[in-house]
Amino acid sequence: MAEKLEQYLGTGRRKCAVARVYLRPGKGKMVVNGKEWKSYFGDRPMLDQYMRSPLKDTGNVTKFDIVVNVQGGGPNGQAGAIRHGIARALLKVSDSNRIVLKKAGFLTRDPRVKERRKYGLRKARRASQFSKR
Repeated sequence: MAEKLEQYLGTGRRKCAVARVYLRPGKGKMVVNGKEWKSYFGDRPMLDQYMRSPLKDTGNVTKFDIVVNVQGGGPNGQAGAIRHGIARALLKVSDSNRIVLKKAGFLTRDPRVKERRKYGLRKARRASQFSKR
């Protein structure tokens, strides 16, 4: 009989990005869409700090390996979705994490989304330049 794998799932969202985050006991390795996070996001160390901040605040940086499936949006939106997913998965690990995560604002989904373009305008609010003649 197969041994049950201990893992915690959290779904994170930001802008148009959706991330399914799996926390598994390990040493702190992060895999995003089948690639190491550095090769997926390129040379952006700030995104790594941003994504791992819930782990750092709860003291779980080297306790879990992170496997992420993320789609939609750009790199910053995807990093925000991963951070939200990690925070939600940490809630399932322990209820004592809730106080720290809630205080830091990691559990709140960032609702800012790009505004849709309206007809007659160039962008969402940008009109064409007025010409007197």
